Amino acid sequence: MGAWSARHRKTAVFGWLVFVVLAAFLGGLHGSTEVKPSEAMPGQVSRAARILDDAGLKTPSSETVLVQSATLAADAPAFRAAVDQVIAGVNATGKATDVRSPYDTRAVSADGHSALVLLNVKGDDKEALENVPAVLDAVAAVQQRHPELTVVELGDASSGKWIEDQFSDDFTRAEWTAVPLALGILLVAFGALVAAVLPVVLAVTAFVAAGGLVALSSGFLHTSNSASSVMLLVGLAVGVDYCLFYLRREREERAAGHDADTALRIAAATSGRAVLVSGVTVVVAMAGMFLTGIAEFQAMSYATIVVVITAVLGSLTVLPALLSMLGDKVGKGRVPFLARRRRPDAAATGGRVWNAVLTPVLRRPLAATVLAGALLVGLAAPLVTMHTANLTFRQQLPEGNRLVAVSQKIEAAFPGSPAPASVVIKAVDIDSPAMTAAIADLKARALASGRMHGPVDVTVHPDKNVATVDIPLNGTGNDSVSNDALRTLRTELVPATVLKVPGTEAPVTGRTAGSYDFNQKMTGSMPLVFGFVVAFAFVLMLTSFRSLAVAATAVVLNLLSVGAAYGVLTLVFQHGVGASLLGTAGVGAVESWVPLFLFVILFGLSMDYHVFVVSRIKEGRDRGLPTRAAIAHGIRSTAGVVTSAAVIMVAVFAVFGTLSMQAMKQMGVGLAVAVLIDATVIRAVLLPSVMTLLGERNWYLPSWLRWLPDLSHGESFPPAAAPGPVAALAPAPAPDGARHRRIGV
Repeated sequence: MGAWSARHRKTAVFGWLVFVVLAAFLGGLHGSTEVKPSEAMPGQVSRAARILDDAGLKTPSSETVLVQSATLAADAPAFRAAVDQVIAGVNATGKATDVRSPYDTRAVSADGHSALVLLNVKGDDKEALENVPAVLDAVAAVQQRHPELTVVELGDASSGKWIEDQFSDDFTRAEWTAVPLALGILLVAFGALVAAVLPVVLAVTAFVAAGGLVALSSGFLHTSNSASSVMLLVGLAVGVDYCLFYLRREREERAAGHDADTALRIAAATSGRAVLVSGVTVVVAMAGMFLTGIAEFQAMSYATIVVVITAVLGSLTVLPALLSMLGDKVGKGRVPFLARRRRPDAAATGGRVWNAVLTPVLRRPLAATVLAGALLVGLAAPLVTMHTANLTFRQQLPEGNRLVAVSQKIEAAFPGSPAPASVVIKAVDIDSPAMTAAIADLKARALASGRMHGPVDVTVHPDKNVATVDIPLNGTGNDSVSNDALRTLRTELVPATVLKVPGTEAPVTGRTAGSYDFNQKMTGSMPLVFGFVVAFAFVLMLTSFRSLAVAATAVVLNLLSVGAAYGVLTLVFQHGVGASLLGTAGVGAVESWVPLFLFVILFGLSMDYHVFVVSRIKEGRDRGLPTRAAIAHGIRSTAGVVTSAAVIMVAVFAVFGTLSMQAMKQMGVGLAVAVLIDATVIRAVLLPSVMTLLGERNWYLPSWLRWLPDLSHGESFPPAAAPGPVAALAPAPAPDGARHRRIGV
């Protein structure tokens, strides 16, 4: 692929540009089809949504307006006037329906100083988000006229609108922060503008093309906002990394004295192969998310797979063509200060820092293995206390947020779960005497259980043979009290009442049910996903390196880095240790989807470094170096690339750790910590120490596995000529004697 692209440079470059523009244009023309509510959640919640969809019934976006006074009672004339103004103003917008007065619904607090105006926003979920600003403005106008009162609104549409806007702002900020960060780090790494810009441009174009392809195919596999964020996160990280691996190897071979064509062929056969193996590993790891059966995860998985394949394709085709076109001009635009600081033998020796770490590791590999292993186990220790939950919007949003403040006021005045459980009943004849009696029995038993409270609302749709029974649960909606109440409703009350009528379905939905079902599905699918990812990663490593030890080492080291990341995540976001440094606080739980997501992402991304480093070690051994010397040479010669790639990944992921939503913070911090651990403790200490301890056993392959294909490039290259003028950004090779002394030969 590299040779073809170098020979057909214009075809490769313009073909890539046409592909990116066409994919983006067609994707924009087609638009994105997003995951439906009936697909987004598993279990009974999904079934309830399908029943309502099939009946043509839409769950209304409910809103609550709190009118509160520290001094006035709810029946005071001034208080009543404010309530009437809220009702009149909301009705005047034409965007609300079913507006109910607290004096009709008896939604007045026990102390008599708070009242709730209940209403629904017109339209489906998407239309409600467009309609709710007018309702919010009407409520705000009443608050402005009555500064002595508290008049605030909260509900599905208003919180959804805020989250949508915040998500969009955060996503835009991440884009505008992550790209310049990556460019700045690459400038430091290369000391030249052209070389720094190339990986960023290719990563961004890969992301744009992948976004178009995902939108274009969203008709059969629906996408989501979260999928777009993940695609940017992973696409930028792997796209820059892949180009970095390729470009640094090509520059290194030019510095060693090879002509431009040979240097490009060597880079394609070595780094190009590592990129391909790494990309396949990421794709396989992400494919594991399909086994969850959750549409949101499938959307994330598919988007990530598409962007990784696109990034690999660009790295193996258009990058060689551009390098062939530019030649040594890739070193143009040197940054004087940075260029002067580059040591000429940095690529061969790994630099002073890596040498200072690697020398004692190779001298005492057993001690290094024990110490590094103990450190990672210690970091992973908090994992045993990890508690996962589908975080409520109050937990998701930062302290002091307006929505959080309103929610706390409503909960203080009206204790109990803010959102009721909803029993969706589909019957043969919803108006039959048996069903009418069963619904009445369900209502009575719910109130008598002591785990639920009123008011219980029953809505019957006779023409659809569907009814909904809304039953408020005790607790906060996301705690053990609410979960126990939900289980009682599902396993005892519903089967004992409405399900006794033949031909009846009665799934229970609602916020508590959604969180509970999601957690149950996640917990059940984790072993399957983990087993799939680990097994296929092992097979890929075994096939790529034809070594049991290398494959097993890769899996064990990756599991250690993931475990350490889990421990840090639990410590910071669940227990709150150091959370204030990140502008957040411990919320008592880790978002339920984050551990599984981190596992598949990290297992894939950590293979970037592993494949790249071990490929270089194996390459040295295949050329006749003893194993210990090959390890030293492989680690030192890849040190600069691994450092640059890791810094870029950590910086990009850390940007997501600064976003508003708690789930995005957890995802960004978890990924950043894991990559930092992987690029330092794992690659600089554990990998060389373990491989040194294993010695020649690193390359052991049983005779019964000799049938495995040999995926090495199988090419031999002429020795480098005496180095002449080379690109300014590429380091010159060290004298032979010095190089042999450094790698221990």
